[in-house]
Amino acid sequence: MSLVLPTYEDVVQAAATLKGVAHRTPVMTSETANRRIGANLFFKCENLQRMGAFKFRGGFNAIANLTPEQKKTGVLTFSSGNHAQAIALAGKLNNVATIILMPEDAPAAKKAATEGYGATVVTYDRYTQSREDLAREMQEQTGMILIPPYDNKDVIAGQGTAAKELFEEVGELDYLLVCLGGGGLLAGSALSAKALSPQCKVYGVEPELGNDGQQSLRKGEIVTITPPKSIADGALTPYLGQLTFGVIKRDVTDILTVTDPQLVSSMKFFAERMKIVVEPTGCLGAAAVLEGVLNVPKGARVGVILSGGNVDLKAYGKLLSE
Repeated sequence: MSLVLPTYEDVVQAAATLKGVAHRTPVMTSETANRRIGANLFFKCENLQRMGAFKFRGGFNAIANLTPEQKKTGVLTFSSGNHAQAIALAGKLNNVATIILMPEDAPAAKKAATEGYGATVVTYDRYTQSREDLAREMQEQTGMILIPPYDNKDVIAGQGTAAKELFEEVGELDYLLVCLGGGGLLAGSALSAKALSPQCKVYGVEPELGNDGQQSLRKGEIVTITPPKSIADGALTPYLGQLTFGVIKRDVTDILTVTDPQLVSSMKFFAERMKIVVEPTGCLGAAAVLEGVLNVPKGARVGVILSGGNVDLKAYGKLLSE
C-alpha cells in the first residue's frame, strides 16, 4: 500500500488551526553574519515559540485535529524533550491528558517543563530500550492515542507553518537550512518551500555522529543507526519516519552534517552578537552556513530555521565558557 504523503494544503490548514495560538515568531538578521558569509541570512526564531521550540506547531495541530472521543482517551508520545513539551502544553490547552516517554538522559530542564505543563513523564534508557515498543505496550494498556514526534501528517503540516511564515515575510529564497532529527520540520519546510519558493534549495542538517538521514538520502531507503551521541539532543533519532522520508527524498536537495564544536561556535555567535539563546539542535542549520559547511554564492538569500531555545542553563553556560 502506497503512502499518502502530506501536502502544502495540509500546511495551509494547519496555519489556520494555529492562528492566534502559536506565536508568529520574528525573523532576525545580522549584519555581522551577512558580512562574514557574503550573503543575506534570515533567521526564523522558533526559539521564541511557545514552549521554546517549533514543536508546539505540530503538537497543537495534531491534538486539535483529534475527534472529541479521541481527546477523552488522552494522548501518548515519546520524545527527548521539545515534542514532549509541545504535546504537554497542547494537551493542557485542549484539556487532554498526556503521558510522555522521555529518555533518562533528557535535559533536566525539558523534563521539568514537560511535567510543569501537566504531563505524566515515564523515563526509559534510550540505549537499551526501544521507545516505539514501549509506546505500543502503553498504548495497548491505556487505549490512549499515540502522536509520534515526527511521522504524523498533522505534525508535519504544523511544523511546515514555520517556513510558510518565513517565506511570507521575506519572499523567495535561494537556500533554506533546516535541522534534521526525525524529519518533521524538514519535511514540512520542504512542502512550504516547493509551494512558495520553487527554486529554493532545501538542505537538512544533522549532527555528524547521527547522520542517518544523510545515509538514507544517499541510499534511497531509510537507514537505521545506533542511537548517536551529540550535544544536539533533539536530533538523536536513529532513523527517519516513513512519511518524512517520503517528502525528504522527493523535495530536499541534500543533507549535511556539522560537529559539536561547530554547534558551540554558533551558540556563542547567537548569544554574543544577536543576544538570543539557541539550543544546540536549534543551531544545526545555522552552523552549516556560519561554519562554511555549505558555501553559498555571494549575495545569496539564505533562510535558516532556529528550531528551539530550550537549554539547561548550567550545561549551556559550561559549553559557552569552554
